Amino acid sequence: MNILITGASKGLGLQIAKTLLKEDKTIYAISRSEGDLVNLKNEYPGKVHFLAYDLSDAESIKETIFKNWLGEIQLHGFVNNAAMAYDTLLTNMNLEKVQKMTTVNQITPMIMTKHLIRNMILNDTKGSIVHISSVSVHTGYKGLSMYAATKGALEAFSKNTAREWGTKGVRSNCIAAGFMETNMTDIMSEEVKQRIYKRTALKSETSLESVAEMSAFLLSEKAGSITGQVMHVDSGTI
Repeated sequence: MNILITGASKGLGLQIAKTLLKEDKTIYAISRSEGDLVNLKNEYPGKVHFLAYDLSDAESIKETIFKNWLGEIQLHGFVNNAAMAYDTLLTNMNLEKVQKMTTVNQITPMIMTKHLIRNMILNDTKGSIVHISSVSVHTGYKGLSMYAATKGALEAFSKNTAREWGTKGVRSNCIAAGFMETNMTDIMSEEVKQRIYKRTALKSETSLESVAEMSAFLLSEKAGSITGQVMHVDSGTI
């Protein structure tokens, strides 16, 4: 199976790639830089393919990614993991930063999904789409209103995509992930992190492995009757 992953060079995206490679999947990874994917390419020869691409460039996706790079490759799944975080109070909003975040978190995933579904229809593939969303959509956090708005739109998009293309066997789901130890949370102080973790039932951060395993499950045939859903993997955020 060929799985397309965005934001795959580090953090959660890298963990998802590792999990899928252990299941003998072939990975087509997109990130701005190759990062630790180099090690995976050496460990799994011929199973990891990489394209350096800035996903804030929504206009070139069709030509660069789907025509020039993927070509006629049959895709069986897509993990939309890449995201841009913009953490500030609404009254401090910078329009340029919000527009870029909206492109990366919302517009680009829609364009990617458009061409992925066309690939699946052309190849008569009953595939699976997994969007990585955020617990911030469902539980308010100070400074994350604009970020949460882009992820909330992504969840609505996924649910309606599932309705539109279910007759073709294409499934679409979201994972509302809790706060994880990634580059996106590195800017937070330890005090802020602990305050967030204490809001969870498990009193801990969400593990990358848990989110990666859920992604792999939703991509698999074992989840064949699951679509249009938001799966919460968030240490029990309440």
